Amino acid sequence: MFLTRIIGRSFLAAARSQSTTAAARSHSTATAAGASTATSGHNPLEEFFEKERTPDDQKPVYGRSWKACELRLKSWDDLQKLWFVLLKEKNMLMTQRQMLHAQNLRFPNPERIPKVRKSMCRIKHVLTERAIDEADPRRSAEMKRMINTL
Repeated sequence: MFLTRIIGRSFLAAARSQSTTAAARSHSTATAAGASTATSGHNPLEEFFEKERTPDDQKPVYGRSWKACELRLKSWDDLQKLWFVLLKEKNMLMTQRQMLHAQNLRFPNPERIPKVRKSMCRIKHVLTERAIDEADPRRSAEMKRMINTL
């Protein structure tokens, strides 16, 4: 775990130095919208790693997977947003697991990956139910195509 943090920090430090030099170069030539995103200090690579905790922090408690009955209450847009949040979480967990595996270290919370996968499968199931219940066959076929691309 300690080595993972060191390696993660080195990746983040390298990415930060690249992003700050790129932001400095692009700040003088970029538009106002581009400059605000370039200088915001957000590094996309940070999303592949868990946030650091101080030793004083309590052990984190991770939730359960989403149930289909809960997902049925959500709108199409909410389900789409939740899908991408879960996709980012899955990507972060898989990255962390791969880094630890390469260093012959134990992945700290392996039960999180199946929870994310179950939630993603249940979202697809709920969306498929909605596509089947759609009265318009064209719209139903379009919804099914979109669900299959997820």
